[in-house]
Amino acid sequence: MSTDLAIEAVGLAKSYGSTSVLDHVDLRVSCGGVFALLGPNGAGKTTAVRILATLTRADAGRVRVAGHDVDTQRREVRRRISLTGQYAALDEAQTGEQNLRMMGRLLHLPPRLVRRRAAELLERFDLTAAGRRRVETYSGGMRRRLDLAASLVGEPEIIFLDEPTTGLDPRSRAAMWEIVSELAVAGVTVFLTTQYLDEADRLADRIAIVDGGRVVAEGSAAQLKEQVGGHRLDVELTAAAGPEAFAAVVRQLGPRAVTADPARRTFGITTDGTAAHVRALLDEIDAGRDRVARFDVHGTTLDDAFLTLTARPARAETRPSPTEIRPTALQRGSAHV
Repeated sequence: MSTDLAIEAVGLAKSYGSTSVLDHVDLRVSCGGVFALLGPNGAGKTTAVRILATLTRADAGRVRVAGHDVDTQRREVRRRISLTGQYAALDEAQTGEQNLRMMGRLLHLPPRLVRRRAAELLERFDLTAAGRRRVETYSGGMRRRLDLAASLVGEPEIIFLDEPTTGLDPRSRAAMWEIVSELAVAGVTVFLTTQYLDEADRLADRIAIVDGGRVVAEGSAAQLKEQVGGHRLDVELTAAAGPEAFAAVVRQLGPRAVTADPARRTFGITTDGTAAHVRALLDEIDAGRDRVARFDVHGTTLDDAFLTLTARPARAETRPSPTEIRPTALQRGSAHV
């Protein structure tokens, strides 16, 4: 196994009873930058993060994090990582500054360094003015920023972020995106799970998609989009076509239909974007030239790639969307403790 990687997992396997959660997963995460792990509920993301963060032992496979084995060198791994869960784990009766100082004491940092780090992080996360207010008075966005700040007190080499922007308003999400980008630029390795595919598209240098306990695709956002054709054909059927005709077309397309909205009589199909392929698809859908009301071709999104690569075809009953990533059961964000 390479010591030049921030994270390397080879043949990672984990089962709970007769249920296989991870089935010989391989992951390679370079130092620095943002690596995103995506997948539907039950795909094994949270289990993978827990194993990488030394909180759960794998049944099989080898894992090195920050150059150390997660089984035989757990203490060394924990000194170099931090884990921030979906829900902010803060002492609401204390001020923001007190929360940061408490984390510094838990990490056994010198008192002078603790005070300095608390002040630096409050300024970095735009919380200086609120630093001496109780956390119970903070907004959701402020709590998330403070939670992330607390995970950085020990200056970890690798930080695991589990859905860091869940429940935030657009302005707070944008602020968190900027912070994550700054961490990556500063050389910190960020391992991200998120239910927002636009977030992974925006932040991640590399993305792995897991489904059924296996890695089904890996690459940059652009590479994943290219795997499913690079473009999408959106089609709207006429009102006269009726719901039975709509359902029949979606069944006929199978996994090629990555979206379907029966209320609007629209569906999306992966395509290479060429005129010939678009014409062939329209002829297949509407051989009699009386079903299609209008159509549009646009670039494939990461949502399209996700739905296609996880083999979850659209159904006529509902418009599918990427399922929410299961929140971790962990409350706290630092694997140092």
